[in-house]
Amino acid sequence: MKAWRFYGFNDLRLDEVPMPELKPRHVLAQVLVVQPSVTEAQLAAGVRTLAFDRIKKRLETEAPVQLFGHEFCVRIVEVGPGVTRFKVGDRVAARAKLPCESCPLCDTGRGHLCRKGPIIGFQLPGCFAEYAILPEIALTLVDDRISDSEAACLQSLSDSVASVETAEIKIGNSVAFLGQGSMGLECMQIARVSGAGKIITVDVRDEACAMSLELGADYAINATKEDPVARIRELTEGNGADIVFECAGGSPTQGMAGTKSVTQAMDAVRSGGKIIGVSWFGSPFELDVDLLRERSLRYMFPDISTLEHLQHTVSLVAAGRVRLKPTITHILEGIENVPKALEITANKGKFKAINPAQVRMAV
Repeated sequence: MKAWRFYGFNDLRLDEVPMPELKPRHVLAQVLVVQPSVTEAQLAAGVRTLAFDRIKKRLETEAPVQLFGHEFCVRIVEVGPGVTRFKVGDRVAARAKLPCESCPLCDTGRGHLCRKGPIIGFQLPGCFAEYAILPEIALTLVDDRISDSEAACLQSLSDSVASVETAEIKIGNSVAFLGQGSMGLECMQIARVSGAGKIITVDVRDEACAMSLELGADYAINATKEDPVARIRELTEGNGADIVFECAGGSPTQGMAGTKSVTQAMDAVRSGGKIIGVSWFGSPFELDVDLLRERSLRYMFPDISTLEHLQHTVSLVAAGRVRLKPTITHILEGIENVPKALEITANKGKFKAINPAQVRMAV
């Protein structure tokens, strides 16, 4: 089969490789649609972010190696021994981070807390290939009302569900979202159907602000045209939002806000409020902990998404309660376009993309 393999940062090649060998409790699947995450697009280019050191080590010791491609929709073509939930022909999507199934947490029914298991596309081969071997415990069935392209977004959406769950939104809470990329828009929509009151979003792109309003925000602030903190406070009677989701931070070389958005989140949330940290930064940065303490702020981070989160995303999208189709702005045809998808995803502002670019591999 054909598969993209990395020989180094900024060096991926479309190679002919042997078909992967089917294992117990795994399925062999044909890749229908795959999209690189923003993190994968950064890592492919050698930008420091989540898992940078681990990927660097793998490239130095194992190259050429199949990497990335953990957001996908696939069709099962063969099931291995012990698979009970799926059959040939099923369309499935997956969560990326898996429990190890052997540590004390996993042995006591708390596998959702395990951090020792593999990640699809990082320790396990992902779906930048024509076929993939995938563990059954990662997968959920895709509803017929969900397109292949929408299904490829479900992994990211499951992380957004976990983020909103962490916030414990109360009915009528005012909620602000800094950043309206794919996860910012997803978190916003999930918060809307989870009881949020006034919803305020912030981005630096007109197209992202327009999309935010289309998908349910009450107010969308372009931070290049007005002070987002002052505007959020104005819209919340001077108090600040009850909850602020920070979804904009990351490498400025990839068009993100660096760490500025964290400071803005601290200034935009009311005293006693919550900040939900969705972004990855790739390196340590200085934080005014005394300000967090003085204002009784809670800076919280989402748990990893579980199979239950993933299954919930299927219900949300199938019922139309969360809309993904409008955010899918770039669909490329054929496995040879994976590098272009990485380029678009790494430079969404330049290409006016909302969601990561997708590659349709098969129909």
